[in-house]
Amino acid sequence: MNRRRLLGLSALAALPLAGCKTYRSDEVPPPIGSPPAPSPSATSSAGRSSRVLLGAYTQLKGLTTAEGIALRKKQLGRPERIVHRFYSWTDALPTSLPYVTSASTVMVSWRGPYYKQVNNGSSDKLIAKAARRMAQRKVPTMLRWAWDMNRDYYQWGGPSNDQDAAGYVTAYRRIHKIFGDEGADNVSWVWSPNWNSYPDEDWNAFPNYYPGDEYVDWAGVSGYAEDQTPGEMFDQFYETYSARKPIMITEVAVTDRGGSTKPDWINAFHQWMKSRPAVGAVCWFDTDIHPGSTEKWRIDSTAASLKAYQAMSADPLFAG
Repeated sequence: MNRRRLLGLSALAALPLAGCKTYRSDEVPPPIGSPPAPSPSATSSAGRSSRVLLGAYTQLKGLTTAEGIALRKKQLGRPERIVHRFYSWTDALPTSLPYVTSASTVMVSWRGPYYKQVNNGSSDKLIAKAARRMAQRKVPTMLRWAWDMNRDYYQWGGPSNDQDAAGYVTAYRRIHKIFGDEGADNVSWVWSPNWNSYPDEDWNAFPNYYPGDEYVDWAGVSGYAEDQTPGEMFDQFYETYSARKPIMITEVAVTDRGGSTKPDWINAFHQWMKSRPAVGAVCWFDTDIHPGSTEKWRIDSTAASLKAYQAMSADPLFAG
């Protein structure tokens, strides 16, 4: 079996997928092993026959990356199933990461350039070098290229590229092909728009950026909650892709609006996942030092928030 399938469709092959309607972060990092195969005995009330990989991007004030990951292992009683790290377009992607054990899988979020820098062939050597480094890992690795492309945050977003969603698709496919040519078949491809498009215009809707089923192993979506419910944020995406791909919530966190709002949202998110059997992975944005933000997205910003997250993590739904 092609190794990238271990972290893509076949990882959830036993899932009874739901029906379908048509329709951010940073630092140098982490190695990895593949997650356990789905257990036939691991079922939930939703009829799920595979567990959910619960992981995080962890970067905490006053701690190194390794120390932050060790703290979470102590608090949760298990390692993160996915260790999420961010890289710039010209960074050397990691062939190994000393603070990641074989119990975890690395997800590399790789920033992009303007589309023309990929589509005109001028970046082919850079892409090929990155692909060879990923192949050197020799273990399943998730690659999330140019995420949140349907927002105006980044130079790789459609709004920064003359509203050219098709140009994103062309660039994604070119990178995918080069990785294949270089033998990086241990890479599992995570396509990941934001839950809401900005500007909210037809040309910028997330389906316009979809590269196609043969180029995507995980359909991922990111979202940071304020007063939205998990369903308001993620149901449309879920309904669009859940019959075709395993779903990953690639970046998620919630603003603390005081009182019990943050633990309440974590509890609601927990329940949302339990009733969505195509969800196969979740990565919390676990940090309090994100550039340009004063929000404490970390899971232990309050004792009640940590307790809610620990309860979610301890659910048999998640791989331990």
